[in-house]
Amino acid sequence: MSEQPDPSTGSSAAAAGPRGRSRARLLLGLAAAVLALDLATKLVVVATLSDREPLRLLGGALYLTEARNTGAAFSFAEGATVVFSLIALAVVVVIVRSARRMYSTGWAVTLGLVLGGALGNLIDRVFRDPGFLEGGVVDFISVFDPYGRVFPIFNVADSAIVCGGVLGAILAFRGIEFDGSRSSDRPDAATD
Repeated sequence: MSEQPDPSTGSSAAAAGPRGRSRARLLLGLAAAVLALDLATKLVVVATLSDREPLRLLGGALYLTEARNTGAAFSFAEGATVVFSLIALAVVVVIVRSARRMYSTGWAVTLGLVLGGALGNLIDRVFRDPGFLEGGVVDFISVFDPYGRVFPIFNVADSAIVCGGVLGAILAFRGIEFDGSRSSDRPDAATD
């Protein structure tokens, strides 16, 4: 039985190959959603929590407070803001360039989370004080302590990056490739 051409594309399913459809729209859509949520929450925090005492929630398990981070995650290397800004810009470019070749739903979600988070924090570094590529990222979620003494203060973008990183590690450990195949399924995997 031969495969019939798909009337919507004019090609057969076999022409699409084992990869199926690109997941670029999923990747970019999720990145846009993460970015929008990150920017919206930061705008609300700056408008309502600046120069105020931290807001205590869940019996002190969670606090909302405004903090500015000029370093990397968890305020690491605060003097290297420009370097982290350039690294974030490189990450954004690499993910956007690879989006067209994304056929794995898991990797599309992973990279969508990382892209949205990287863009959210990069926008802060570009547009917030003290200046271009040196701006302080707005962090506002603190757990168990209002001033980040138990766990560093973070934001939506940081959460998305960490979740994307964990998901990426799981996918890599399971051997899932960007095209959706498993590395053990590749013909050259037996010779490696």
